[in-house]
Amino acid sequence: MDLIQAHGLAMTEFDRRVRDIAPDQWVLGTPCREWSVRDLVGHLVYEQLWAPELLAGCTPEQVGDRFDHDNLGDDPLVSWVLAAAAAREAWLEPGALSRRVHVSAGLIDAAEYCWQMTADLAVHAWDLARSIGADERIDPDLASTLLRYVERNIEEWSGSSLFDSPVPVAADADDQTRLIGLLGRKP
Repeated sequence: MDLIQAHGLAMTEFDRRVRDIAPDQWVLGTPCREWSVRDLVGHLVYEQLWAPELLAGCTPEQVGDRFDHDNLGDDPLVSWVLAAAAAREAWLEPGALSRRVHVSAGLIDAAEYCWQMTADLAVHAWDLARSIGADERIDPDLASTLLRYVERNIEEWSGSSLFDSPVPVAADADDQTRLIGLLGRKP
């Protein structure tokens, strides 16, 4: 599975869970420490709002605090849909993955930024599903693709704020369980 396909699938997985949130579930806790369902969706909306800016060549300093507020407003689903559509459109622009982008850690390849966003979308789809009692299964091909990516990078991320520390899982666990465990979740 190529990166653009994986990104689209991860976005679809998260989108499906957002659309399953009942009105009384926005205040529920999540596997993400101290985040409610609303906070979790707000985090993903925030990330999606940044993607078009960074892919257009902006630095974090140029974007500033433009998105440092409640980006969900009165209709979190609409806010998610609009931010996700703009981000996806930016990723689909010709040459987007061959660019370099400025992130808080410095200048990185856009492809690496997209892999990080893809992994974040997928793991948070699982978080959201767990929180609202929805189907936790992630597309098996996506889980396998992301597991290979995470396994190549997990040592480098140790001590960073990208993901929580790995949680041990059974040696014979499936790819999704191994992925979720590597990203600090208790399957």
